[in-house]
Amino acid sequence: MDILELKKMANDIRQRDLRAVFEAGAGHIGGEMSVTDLLTVLYFRILNVDPKNPMDPKRDRFILSKGHAALALYVTLSKRGFIDPEEISTFLKPHSRLNGHPNRNKVPGVETNTGPLGHGLPIAVGMAKAAKISGDTWRTVVITGDGEMQEGSNWEAIMAAAQFGLDNLTLIIDHNRLQQGARLADTNNIAPLPPKLEAFGWAVEEINGNDMEEICDALDASKVVPGKPRCIVAHTNKGHGISFMSDNVAWHHKVPDAEQYKQAMAELEEAVS
Repeated sequence: MDILELKKMANDIRQRDLRAVFEAGAGHIGGEMSVTDLLTVLYFRILNVDPKNPMDPKRDRFILSKGHAALALYVTLSKRGFIDPEEISTFLKPHSRLNGHPNRNKVPGVETNTGPLGHGLPIAVGMAKAAKISGDTWRTVVITGDGEMQEGSNWEAIMAAAQFGLDNLTLIIDHNRLQQGARLADTNNIAPLPPKLEAFGWAVEEINGNDMEEICDALDASKVVPGKPRCIVAHTNKGHGISFMSDNVAWHHKVPDAEQYKQAMAELEEAVS
């Protein structure tokens, strides 16, 4: 997809995500809106994956470590052909496989269960190390939240990745500056992130994580630094694309009422008109 097609796809994903949250009466819409552009570029430009063969041993691996943003992943997977788009309507309903956090055993395209924060990156390090041992060329990409980077398990994984020279691993930090209930700066402020990752031996780049061109450029295979894992610190806005949700901590885990839903949908529709 070119840049304009990616922008339209991201907007379509945001609209479907918004409707699903409204209909289900639950979800993590703020963090879903912030990560949507990153997911769109990954699945429609970067990742070597095949919806017809989701377990292809040569596929790239993607882990959404901030598993509470599962709905954004489900919608993206449905747009990419991994699941029926109509299934999004079952989100959080009894017996639905589209739970509040992704489940590898139920949803095609999901590489591992996530939800408890700090688990995705350690698993991704194991995957990338396995590819190195096997002499395979597939890549591993993981997205964490910035609040999630307060977890010590992530920093143990960061040390290991550098030690093993995992240049087939990319960590994307969704740096929207907000976590559940508060701003990152008011809880355990680990910003700025780049010098910390660099000190651990990683190649680091900062981008606007809601800018398609910057995302595409940062994720291009030519940016790989031999012998070093890569970290992309993606500066995003929680609730991106919807004026009253943007950069508003209240929308970590909140559902729009009928009037808010109408306004939010109108804003998203206008953005592509």
